[in-house]
Amino acid sequence: MINLENKGYDKVWGAGSAAPYLSRTLRGKGVLLSEYYGIAHNSNPNYLAQISGQASNEMTRDDCPTYARFNQTGTASLGQVQGTGCVYPASVPTIAGQLSAAGKTWKGYMEDMQTPCRHPEVGAKDDSQGAKMGDQYATRHNPFVYFEAITSSPDCQSNVVDFGNLAGDLQSIDSTPNLSYISPNLCNDGHDSPCVDGSQGGLAASDSWLSQQVPAILDSPAFKQDGMLVITFDESEGKTVGPSGIPGGTAGGRIGALVLSPFTKGGTTSAKPYNHFSLLASIEDIFSLPRLGNAGAPGLKSFGTDVFNAGS
Repeated sequence: MINLENKGYDKVWGAGSAAPYLSRTLRGKGVLLSEYYGIAHNSNPNYLAQISGQASNEMTRDDCPTYARFNQTGTASLGQVQGTGCVYPASVPTIAGQLSAAGKTWKGYMEDMQTPCRHPEVGAKDDSQGAKMGDQYATRHNPFVYFEAITSSPDCQSNVVDFGNLAGDLQSIDSTPNLSYISPNLCNDGHDSPCVDGSQGGLAASDSWLSQQVPAILDSPAFKQDGMLVITFDESEGKTVGPSGIPGGTAGGRIGALVLSPFTKGGTTSAKPYNHFSLLASIEDIFSLPRLGNAGAPGLKSFGTDVFNAGS
């Protein structure tokens, strides 16, 4: 999985896109999900949704400027914890824990993180909200460090690592995790424009970064054997909202997603309605895991023959 930042569907996939590598070159190799939506504004709740199925709350929608412990007031249906805050208690499960329990492997690759499992002290201000020269890591784009079940485990140090580790891990099937979750830095994910170093940033920066990094993923033994690469965005720009009717919501706006796999047919499109909870459900289905949170909502669609359409 690769998450980019804050671009609506038309800007990325429409005519005149500033991302020709993504919207044309890669588009010709995979299936475009044209009705794929973010679940909230701002960034943070979309990342959290992808690994936990939890809905947004007041603090996550504010991008958690303080790394505050979640104040739980109750539990609702579908395993939704009620309350507000950012650092979820150890009782809240994630797909990371599911995979580990099933004997599968996972890693989060965070560009510019440098130190494994990097996050503020609980209750402290998050000083990664803005990019700095030589350090454009954003805690809010690293969902793994918002769950005590992960940060309290040795897995965080070994599995939530700097993006620089990916190249080596791709060299063999055995060293490639079953789930690789990739967050570029604040320039390369398209968030900043211009970037802190004075470069252009925006969608063009994301496209350039993808053109440098994605070929190695597509050429890796694990991908060629039975892999899937999903490239999407956290939310659309502005405060756009998608249509109702998709379980878990579309409050993050229409963003689209591109799925590439030996099991997808290049240059195709699926107009089935999906959101970030659908992506979590799809990953859980692939590994025969129970669906977490809103990924288990009745009527929520996961990827099917519309996406894995190479045989059609």
